[in-house]
Amino acid sequence: MNYRLGLAAAAALIGAVLPAAAQETIKIGLVLPQTGVLGAVGQQALAGARLFVKLNGDMVAGKKIELLTKDDASIPDNSRRIAQEFIVNDKVAIVGAGLTPNALALAPVITQAKIPSVIMISGTSFVTERSPYFVRTSWTLGQQAQVMAQWAAKNGSKRVVSVQSDWAPGDEAAGVFMETFKALGGTVAENLKIPLQNPDFAPFLQRARDNNPDSLFVFVPPGQTGPFARQFVERGFDKAGIKLIGTGDVTDDEDLPNMGDAMIGAVTAGFYSANHNSPMNREYVAAFMKENPGRRPNFVSVSGYDGMRLIYEALKKTNGATDGDGLIAAMKGLKWESPRGPVAIDPETRDIVQDIYIRRVEKVDGQLWNVEFDKVAEVKDPGHAKAK
Repeated sequence: MNYRLGLAAAAALIGAVLPAAAQETIKIGLVLPQTGVLGAVGQQALAGARLFVKLNGDMVAGKKIELLTKDDASIPDNSRRIAQEFIVNDKVAIVGAGLTPNALALAPVITQAKIPSVIMISGTSFVTERSPYFVRTSWTLGQQAQVMAQWAAKNGSKRVVSVQSDWAPGDEAAGVFMETFKALGGTVAENLKIPLQNPDFAPFLQRARDNNPDSLFVFVPPGQTGPFARQFVERGFDKAGIKLIGTGDVTDDEDLPNMGDAMIGAVTAGFYSANHNSPMNREYVAAFMKENPGRRPNFVSVSGYDGMRLIYEALKKTNGATDGDGLIAAMKGLKWESPRGPVAIDPETRDIVQDIYIRRVEKVDGQLWNVEFDKVAEVKDPGHAKAK
């Protein structure tokens, strides 16, 4: 046998086999912050996504799942570059998206490539409208803020000051809350915007107190709730009888154990609590804390977990096919039971539909928890409803 001919034949055989073998692996690229101003948020989403794969295996419809992750450091330009590298170099079939500005940076990239992107963190309503290839498993701030305003108006709040982080999710949370609360007869004395980078809550809280509200509506992202709680206490809000209300972020499960007893009684509207009373959630919390010692799962973690669940279920429907339009079609209308409760993907908006719970911070067995005591079922995003 001619040696050169043998090599050529072998090379041709390898070339013929490799593409088929490559099709047996489906790559999913997660573009999430692990460092930067909101690195802790991305860490929770990634931990949830990895936990799903660990608990459910890395095979779907006869295909092996390979999870690729890169840190965008909370910087949108990094997100765009990483997504391009994932798509062009790594041939990923699906991208996982994170924070609002970072998800927006991905929109033109995934649209051009026709690659589905599952939003696992962003809570800003309009993000899913920026690309037909976005599907959300996280939340919208509008869902929570609307329910919180309705509950507050029915339960004695008359005069509120709103305090929000100055970025798109904060604008949405405060905007929906104020609009709903005013429509129900309440008064919003002032809306105060706090810089997202290096926030100092003290002067804003003092100004809020000077307005003599009966309630303080708050949106700050996870990771900043601990410093907020300390300054809330330092300004004496807890002793002045001013009720603390907000979206689920303000009593984030990961930060809550270290916030102090002054947070007891705070009422928030959120879609997930680590204290949610269901067998599935108890198993989820136990598994998460086993894999991530010293960390309590929060609402971002379950969004990452459900993001992977959505991907798995869609791949089952397509029998492992990864055509972008086919996967998006498979994701629309999917329903499943999550650690947070029942969820669904709205087939019209590609957005999450979920129960929103009213929770009160209570001390249970010596630790602070968000204890659910009421809920509104199957809440759609009010921003999409208004757009129609």
